[in-house]
Amino acid sequence: MRSSWQGRDIISIRDFSREEIEMVLQAAGRAHPDPDALRGQVMASLFFEPSTRTQLSFASAMERLGGKVIGFSSGKTTSQAKGETLQDTIRMAEGYADLIVIRHPLEGSARLAADTASVPVINAGDGTHQHPTQTLLDLYAIKQFQGHLDNLKIGLVGDLKYGRTVHSLATALTRFHGIELRLISPASLPMPPAVLRELGGLVDYREQEALDLSGLDVVYVTRIQKERFPDVEEYEKVKGAYVIDRAACRALGPEAIILHPLPRVGEIAREVDSLPQAKYFQQAQGGIPVRMALLQLLLKGELA
Repeated sequence: MRSSWQGRDIISIRDFSREEIEMVLQAAGRAHPDPDALRGQVMASLFFEPSTRTQLSFASAMERLGGKVIGFSSGKTTSQAKGETLQDTIRMAEGYADLIVIRHPLEGSARLAADTASVPVINAGDGTHQHPTQTLLDLYAIKQFQGHLDNLKIGLVGDLKYGRTVHSLATALTRFHGIELRLISPASLPMPPAVLRELGGLVDYREQEALDLSGLDVVYVTRIQKERFPDVEEYEKVKGAYVIDRAACRALGPEAIILHPLPRVGEIAREVDSLPQAKYFQQAQGGIPVRMALLQLLLKGELA
């Protein structure tokens, strides 16, 4: 019987129930590299925007399972620079690969790719919209270090307007119980109304500008994303708005954790790296088991 995962597209965290999220996290926790699991399979890595962790961890996950990776790291090096449409690029790629991972600056591009392709498509970030596999590894890190995903006080700090990782994470947290969100951002970079509507009645939240970390179980920090601002002057007004340093961390309990999707550009001081609460590098390493689990589920329907 065909698994409900086999051939599936991963476009938005909204497509996941709590049970499905927990299944992926459990699969990641027991995933071990089998060098023959995906032998003969090819993943197309189509990154129209810069990436370090996402692109490398997908490639590492695929190769650890015996698969191959083709693709590119910039749209400037493809026929898109000659005027080729995204749909034509996807039609080309599906003929070369068994699965497509795409990052693109335009919101909705991943959905368009999925509607075009006959092979599974994974959204590795579409503009300011969603980044579902990042959210899965974020939840994996929270569960790893806190032991559970219910009854947590979580602070989202930084660029909540353009940050696709916080949009995805906030949506995912509506699947769990007893979540309290503290939305900390400059007045010009609040969480979008559409995301707040999703939270309504499911997650208790409050918005604030003050950097208050007291009582939080999880601090999720994001950078102010210069590349998302239509006006550079607006970016200049808010860059460096928050810096998580040792002084700010004194408000945290010993069991609290600090996460960041990375890269950081100054919003977490390097002096914080040695604190026991700093878990962002371990968080990034979780991308490999999470993505290994997803690749096996989508291509084989089960773990090897």
